[in-house]
Amino acid sequence: MDVNLEEKIWWRYLHEDLQELLKESVKLYNNVGTWQERFHDYSFVVFPAAKAYEGFLKKVFLDLGFITHEDFYGKHFRVGKALNPSLDKEFRHESVYDKIVQFCHGPKLADSMWETWKSSRNLLFHWFPEERNVVSYEEAGKNIELILDTMDKTFRECKITQ
Repeated sequence: MDVNLEEKIWWRYLHEDLQELLKESVKLYNNVGTWQERFHDYSFVVFPAAKAYEGFLKKVFLDLGFITHEDFYGKHFRVGKALNPSLDKEFRHESVYDKIVQFCHGPKLADSMWETWKSSRNLLFHWFPEERNVVSYEEAGKNIELILDTMDKTFRECKITQ
């Protein structure tokens, strides 16, 4: 994977620990591909980037006023719940998805953020009995790229300043 993370428009916006997580995913992807040993599942390559994506989203949500400091620093706020466009009406007051749609004048970015969350985090971290959730080496790279691309879009479209 040929990516210079430090040239990303959002790089300095990230906390140092999130920067390190992204570096780890890229390093894992680049190194694991050279190993003779093959694995059944390469989701471990994506995990650090998915964790960094979660931290990035929480920071964006806080900086845009979509969540409180208590949400950001607390243990109870769930990005997946807040980004879910199908969240039950009784929980809609917790929806960040709706706030993004309103802020960006449409669902395009919110849908992109949600789809990235689902495919590059939820499906990797969870096991479902009727689904194949094994990630190939190539899919791991695509997931990392999707996370980075969505971070690019989010930073640009939300007009975040450093």
